[in-house]
Amino acid sequence: MNQKELKELIEFLVEKDIAEFELERGDLKVRIKRAGEAAAATAQEVQQVMVPAVLSTAAPLPATPAPTTAAGQPAAASPPAEEVGLHTVKSPIVGTFFEAPSPGSPPFVKVGDVVELGAVLCIVEAMKLMNEIESDMAGELVNKLVSNGQPVEYGQALFTIRPK
Repeated sequence: MNQKELKELIEFLVEKDIAEFELERGDLKVRIKRAGEAAAATAQEVQQVMVPAVLSTAAPLPATPAPTTAAGQPAAASPPAEEVGLHTVKSPIVGTFFEAPSPGSPPFVKVGDVVELGAVLCIVEAMKLMNEIESDMAGELVNKLVSNGQPVEYGQALFTIRPK
């Protein structure tokens, strides 16, 4: 199964709102499990970006309304406005995020740490393989955007780094 087939499978599962899926073909085993609203929101963002490029004749996706307060005023964006100049480290694969090499071990990095180019930031486990995610920029770790054990999507933001 190549990356394109895997991406199509994920898009199909999102479209049909399937939360968990498992496939075995010979020695290949794929298991996809979506988390609650966080993964659904990420999947919707991916779908909004990917569908127009793949299906040029598709109808546009409906826009989601902006959240409002009880007074009917638009609510502030849930995350604070992004600081200018921050670099985002994104997940190169779909899998499960782990902040430490093993349970009970200290995390690879914490917010406020200074990281060097190539430093291991976390592990994303995919199909029983532990993939070390390395920093592609030196600087100060400003935010960790996912929790330990959380499923992550391809291209999902994991960390933000303030470059040196």
